[in-house]
Amino acid sequence: MAKYPPKSVPKAKQTTVPKVRLYVERPEKENWFVHVGHVTDRGRWKTEPHAHPAYGQVIFVRSGRGVMNLEGSSVPFEGPCALLLPTECVHGLDYEIDVDRWVVTIEVAYLTQVNAKLQEFISLWAAPRMIPLSYSAEAGIEFCNLIKSLKHEVESDAVGHVVGTEALLTSLLLMLVRETRLEETGNEGATRNDVRQVDRFRKLIDEHFRENLQLQDYASMMAVSLVQLRAACSSATEQSPTKMIHARIITEAKRNLIFGDMSVEQIAFGLGFADAAYFTRFFRREVGQAPSQFRVAARQQPHRKVVSQ
Repeated sequence: MAKYPPKSVPKAKQTTVPKVRLYVERPEKENWFVHVGHVTDRGRWKTEPHAHPAYGQVIFVRSGRGVMNLEGSSVPFEGPCALLLPTECVHGLDYEIDVDRWVVTIEVAYLTQVNAKLQEFISLWAAPRMIPLSYSAEAGIEFCNLIKSLKHEVESDAVGHVVGTEALLTSLLLMLVRETRLEETGNEGATRNDVRQVDRFRKLIDEHFRENLQLQDYASMMAVSLVQLRAACSSATEQSPTKMIHARIITEAKRNLIFGDMSVEQIAFGLGFADAAYFTRFFRREVGQAPSQFRVAARQQPHRKVVSQ
């Protein structure tokens, strides 16, 4: 994507999504890598949209229901289900009356290590999702028992408790993979190397998407050729590398438009565009609306309630 060279622009005060370092109560162990918390609430309980920069989460809603604000969209949920929230995913939670939930928090470096075990784990964490576990009574019970066992192992000082924690966490994620029915059709023929290359590419995009780097710059950082990068993205995601970069820019633009108070021009400059008009054309082409239209529509979106089936 051709942006324009940056120009000197007055800095804007950026009011955007809060970054929360620790969502659950303080872990007992100082050097924790997995934490499991159990919360039961009477009455309604709500969190405003926020993001976690240092860890991913699995929230198991054992019973109860509510609505998740996911990147500005309302996603209803009803237990038993699992809410999977990758690092930096913007989400808010509005639980309705009497919700019983378990919160599994996984430190990002350790999560990366576990994900390397299976390419489907990387695909699972590629996007936030709500995973129903209500098709059978056994599914919710099995998942709950796994989390209880994980909590016991995490808090244990017995010999091999780290190995035990890893084994139970792996089993937990494997169950989610099998329940998710991943719809990414391009993953079927992807090799493990393709999936890992794309995962690495996504991380580099997260670090550099504001800098208007060329594809060759990304390929050089990954020590692969442009042909190899394009082939891996096509195999693992059925998207071009350019399309993946565009998608990340649009995600950040939407976050700023929904949750922040910067002008469209300030958002454009913050994303590396030196011309707000070009940013508007780019956004309209990718989203189908001008940034200002998207902001108004997103903020006027009604808060949908969950309807019992």
